[in-house]
This record gives sequence, structure tokens and C-alpha cells, in this order.
Amino acid sequence: MTRVAQEIPKVGLVMEEVRVVRWLKSVGDGVVAGEPLLEVETEKAVVEIEAAATGRLSQILVQNDSRAAVGDQVGWIESADAPRAAAPKPADTAPAARMHGMAALASRDTEGDASRIRCTPVARKLAGERGVDLGAVTGTGPGGRIQLEDVQRAIDASRPAGAAAQSLSPMPLSSMRRALARAMTLSNATIPQFTVTRAVDWTELQAQSGEFAARAGPATPKISVNDFLLQAVARTLIEFPALNSTFSGDPDAPDARIVPASGAHIGLVVAVDDGLLVPVIHHVEQLGLAEIARRREDCVERSLQGRLKREELDGATFSISNLGAEGPDRFTAIIDPPQSAILAVGRRRDAVVPREGAIVVRPLSDLTLTVDHRVADGRLASQFLARLVAILEGRDWRL
Repeated sequence: MTRVAQEIPKVGLVMEEVRVVRWLKSVGDGVVAGEPLLEVETEKAVVEIEAAATGRLSQILVQNDSRAAVGDQVGWIESADAPRAAAPKPADTAPAARMHGMAALASRDTEGDASRIRCTPVARKLAGERGVDLGAVTGTGPGGRIQLEDVQRAIDASRPAGAAAQSLSPMPLSSMRRALARAMTLSNATIPQFTVTRAVDWTELQAQSGEFAARAGPATPKISVNDFLLQAVARTLIEFPALNSTFSGDPDAPDARIVPASGAHIGLVVAVDDGLLVPVIHHVEQLGLAEIARRREDCVERSLQGRLKREELDGATFSISNLGAEGPDRFTAIIDPPQSAILAVGRRRDAVVPREGAIVVRPLSDLTLTVDHRVADGRLASQFLARLVAILEGRDWRL
């Protein structure tokens, strides 16, 4: 028998340690290489760690609710087979779920403890420090989970009138906010970024959306603007591979290179408690709108629950940030290392525009593309954005 160490792999550029949420197998259970063996909480979400080998789980070294660093051995597997080859470290291709930061949605309760109040770790910590009874706090997060802002409101409400301004004190960074700060600092420090902007007219897309909805069956998910954006961006990335790549190495070193991606792996920025997550939909160029919508709904929902899979946080080369109807007319997003570009989608608004000698009102949005200047120049970025707009304003969609 071969004894194989079960280690904590690195997930993302800024991950340093994790909390073991639960083991999915008990000592003595059989395991298969590649199947989920334990769940850990990173600075981004709760993710599953796969078994390193096929055999029997012989020992658990790190128990539930304990912390471990990247590379630590947390268990042993007795295997009759040789250990499988270690997967490539994802650090060079990890997204920025860390990005725009990213980082810990860590808000899951310990399983089997039904009496425990659903609360994010940072909110629970603040409540303990300030003596707040969590049972008296109303949670505004998914499923009524108590968030940092809910505890802060309870603290503010308990202060005497006029005392709020005098009692304000610095707040410690949550794990997610700390990871966000690290990732954005890394982005600004290491990536020379520039932006190009162009307006898109949603008239044709709205018509197509209505046609698809009219003939959709009961099992067909609702197709959103983000789904159209994902398909359009994927098509454009395949035509412009320079923006579907990552820059690797020191520009002054002989081994510096631009590494193309194997497909359109696109991150979608999702706002979560005290930060952002960027789940990745892989090989979007192969998907129709209905399948994109299914995957988008699923990964967004699990982002809000902190239940993303490890592979859904890795591998993106491009991201989309859409702040929706309540967002600004235009904004600039920061690239999530090691990605090469990110698209910021301004809110849809009615605008008066000239069309064929007449003045008409059309639904427009500003699209702002932020690009790594090491992989592309302004001309190529402008061509990319023009092609993207042409697809969005056309009728060539694959349902």
C-alpha cells in the first residue's frame, strides 16, 4: 500500500490559508481520486477539495472548523495505486474571484447545529466584540443570514442620540475585503491598464429577447442581458485571441510571454456580503443562450450562498461587470490578475440619437473595456469593442 498525503491546494493568487468546514468522508471510508473529499472555506467561498488518490481515508489530521495553510497535509489516504500526478498550480491562471478582489463569503453554518444563528464570521466577530445579541438582529443576507452591516446597524441603534459621531471607531478588514485590497493593489501595481468606451443600442437585443421568451418552454430559463453579453463576449474573444490570454513573466526576462487561453472562460462579477466574487463559466463559446442562462443562474446563486466549486474560481482571462439598472451611466472596472481585460456595463437609459436623418429615442448603455496594455494596444481594443457592439446590435444568436 502507498500512503498518499492529502494537502490543501492553492486556490487563487491571494489565498494563504483556509478553514476546514467539513470532511465528506470518515476515516476508513473508500475514496476515489478526483472526487470531493472535504470542504474548505477560502477568502472567496466554500470550495470542495478533491481526493489526491484512490484508496481508503486512513487518517484526518485537521478537524472541522480548524485552520490550515496552503500546502499543509490535512489527512492521509492509503492507496494501492501510485499517487496521481499533481494538478498544475492554478496560481498563474486563477481568476479574480479574488478580484475585484475577492474573497470570503464565509457565512455557512456548521452542519448539524440547527440552533446556531446564521451569520457571517466577520459579523459574528463584531457582535462578540461589541456585546450584541445576535438573536435580536434581523439578517438581510440570503436566507436571513446576518451580515456585517446588520450588526453595525444594531450597534448604531443602541447608541444614545447624538453619540454616533463621537463613538465611531475604525473597523477591521474582513477576510474578503482584505483579499480584495490585496488583489486590487496587485492589479494597479503590476498591470498597465487603459480603457476604451463605446455605446451599444439594445433595440434589436430587446426584440430578440422577447421572441425567445415567447417561444420558450416551461423548462427554459429566463435569458437575461448578462446571458447575451456572455455569448457575445465569447464570440468576440475567439476572434480576438490577444484579449483572451494572460501575460506571464517579467517583461525584461527572456521567458516573458503571452499565453493564449484554450477557450472563452469568462468571469461574471457578483456582489456578495462585504465584497465581490467572480465565478467563471468555462468554454462559453460552445454554449447556447439557454445553457448559458442555466449556468449563470446556478453559479450566481451559489456565489451568494458561498458554495462555489474550486474550478469555478479558476481559469478566467476576461470578466464582465454589470452593475444593473441602479448602476452608473458609465464606470471603469479594474482588471483581475492575471486576466487581460474586463468589460464594465453601464446602466441602460433612453437617449435621443440621430438615425438616418431623424431624431429617435433608443435604449443605450456605455460599454467600457479595460485592457492590459502588455497584451493589446488601443487599436486592437477599439476593434474588439466595435465587433462586440456589432454582435450585440445584431440578430445572430444561438439559443
